[in-house]
Amino acid sequence: MTKAHLVVDAKSTDPERMVEYRRLSSLAVEKFGGRFLVRGGAYEVLEGTWQPQRLVVIEFESREKAKAFYDSPEYVAAREARAGVSSFDMVLVEGYSM
Repeated sequence: MTKAHLVVDAKSTDPERMVEYRRLSSLAVEKFGGRFLVRGGAYEVLEGTWQPQRLVVIEFESREKAKAFYDSPEYVAAREARAGVSSFDMVLVEGYSM
């Protein structure tokens, strides 16, 4: 099975409201067997002009697990918690397997 990763550029105008989003999303990630590889750490742009506000990478066992996480009632509740104070660019990408 090929692992899958959610790559997110999270932008927020209200850090206090994002605390509840992070709590709820962490519970959903855990429930679906995901693990955070990157969660807002320092970064350095080496090429191009992309300047993510908060970069997050989450690894899942498979694309199906990642989609189940995203569509779950738990993550829907997390998305509702950040509604109106954030915008996310999010992609789901399959990992590389040899």
